[in-house]
Amino acid sequence: MKINKFLKPILNFFFIGLCITTLSRLLLFVMFHKRVVQTPDYWMIFPIGLRMDLIVLSYIAFLPSLLLCVLPDNYLQKIKKFFTVYFLSFLFLMLFMELATFDFIKEYDTRPNKLFIDYLIYPKEVVGTLVKSYLGSLFFSFFVLSVALWVSAKNAAKLFYPKFTMYRTKLVWFPLVAFLLFLGARSSLVSKRPINASNAIFSTDQLTNNLGINSLYTVGFALYSLKNEDNAEKMYGKMDPNEAISRVKKYMQVANNAFTDPELPLMHLQKTDSTLARPYNVVVFLQESLGAEYVGSLGGLPLTPSLDALTQQGLLFTNIYATGTRSVRGIEAVVTGFLPSASESVVKLSNSQTGFYTLAQNLKEKGYDTSFIYGGMANFDNMASFFNGNGFSKIIDEKDYDKDTAAFKGTWGYSDEDLAVKANDYYKSKGDKPFFSLLFSTSNHEPFEFPDGRIALYDKQKNTVHNAMKYADFSIGKFFEMAKKEPYFKNTIFLIIADHNTRTYGKNLVPINKFHIPALLIGPNVPKGMRYTKLCSQIDIAPTLFHFIGMDLQHPMPGINLMKLPDATPGRAIMQFHNNNAFRVGNQVVILQPNKEPLQFKMQNDTVLEPTKLNTEMAKDALGHIITASYLYKQRKYKTKQQK
Repeated sequence: MKINKFLKPILNFFFIGLCITTLSRLLLFVMFHKRVVQTPDYWMIFPIGLRMDLIVLSYIAFLPSLLLCVLPDNYLQKIKKFFTVYFLSFLFLMLFMELATFDFIKEYDTRPNKLFIDYLIYPKEVVGTLVKSYLGSLFFSFFVLSVALWVSAKNAAKLFYPKFTMYRTKLVWFPLVAFLLFLGARSSLVSKRPINASNAIFSTDQLTNNLGINSLYTVGFALYSLKNEDNAEKMYGKMDPNEAISRVKKYMQVANNAFTDPELPLMHLQKTDSTLARPYNVVVFLQESLGAEYVGSLGGLPLTPSLDALTQQGLLFTNIYATGTRSVRGIEAVVTGFLPSASESVVKLSNSQTGFYTLAQNLKEKGYDTSFIYGGMANFDNMASFFNGNGFSKIIDEKDYDKDTAAFKGTWGYSDEDLAVKANDYYKSKGDKPFFSLLFSTSNHEPFEFPDGRIALYDKQKNTVHNAMKYADFSIGKFFEMAKKEPYFKNTIFLIIADHNTRTYGKNLVPINKFHIPALLIGPNVPKGMRYTKLCSQIDIAPTLFHFIGMDLQHPMPGINLMKLPDATPGRAIMQFHNNNAFRVGNQVVILQPNKEPLQFKMQNDTVLEPTKLNTEMAKDALGHIITASYLYKQRKYKTKQQK
């Protein structure tokens, strides 16, 4: 008997699977060649890739291999179609994932991961974006999958039907087959743990590392890792929560006697410099994907004339960095001031849907009207649920607009221009009642749709990121033009801040330059034409905003009131890029990766990071911030005193 006859379905499955993943890896290598070859030993993506491919295929092949070895032929013939359906289902899934990889990398600088799964929850917005921005890729993928289906239909029986073999012979071969599959799935006999994605890391360029894996693995590993998302210690290292909290506190610039509640470890009193009989309103205008590289006043492209002009009327933060790469991370940082956790953003986690601190909840307890105003559907990314349960009394979204009078409605909802009009009308209706409101823009989002005739196009083709940036800026200008004519303007502090950059990519483990964003405060007692140039984080802006509001407030936010940060004290920023966490103090950066030792770099600039000796205390501080976030969330200790 020949082994290839006995195990022909398994061997064919392995051969076709390796052809799919290897060909895809070769094509991706060619497409991203200029970047990949900058990594020494870049060729390692191919042996590592073969190893990771065999892991996936071995896991998938175990069940049919077991059936082929232990079932008599008369039973196998009754279920022979199972093998065809089983193998082809996984091969088509593997092919589909590889076809989706190129565009996903172009957008997110990594292979498909948990984000790929998250977007499947919102078919309306995602399908609309795909049709309008990736139609060519969709047609190509459909063509390739159709050809594969046609070939499979003609050859499925020949490839995957069980072949007659003596039962005794199969039992003899079973131990060897089982051992080889076990070895293939574990990929090591000497390591205490099976080989996983961490073993594919051989460079400081996370994309190059990712090319050494396959996309079915990265998505499967993301699903598998969900069980560890609430276990920061398992991913990054152990630390006693009390030590972790003390390490966070030392960066907060808060006196020990200002902490007011031992049961809520970060709760503290932030005193104002001048108490007002009627504290100021607060409007946060959160800008979708507005990276510093697109802001003229920050040295970027000349796309933001309105925002640039407004900088003369307020306080511009020129060295601020976002905590993450998605809107829910921006919301988390700006609206709750919470540290980026090892798991999903608190906007989407179960324990934070009620009883979690937000600016809205804090100010609602002080008698403020609180609202969230959005041009799209507020249920996207679970925003409506989170806001409704945590202090936002009014939610205005797509269903509340009049389509007959609106300027434009696109894939993601009504335009930023319509958002500005809706918000201004709502604020006028509040009279003398203080209010807090969050506006969230949508126009600067793929497929970059906006009304005609509003801006002079930067690019000849209309629907580009540059033109969408200009339109978003036009809408900022329109909002302030309207607001300045209304009585509420003189009693309101406005914050314009980005949620994240439009695309976050680069050759470093954390591409720090892509986290640089704008933030601008405008208000009655906010310094005009001032630039704050020291390093700071997105989580620092809410405490800094409270500095100007005109009343004392108790809150648990770990961010720094930047108006009280001593000149001699360096700023710090926290950035999360997929599962990598960067903790930056001055020009030193510690990067934590799951199941890896910390690495430290000295920054020559935002894009050049030079490896340096690890400062163990700084590495512990970095870990302390991750552990603190996990502890506060799980123990429900991030809330107002009234929520308590």
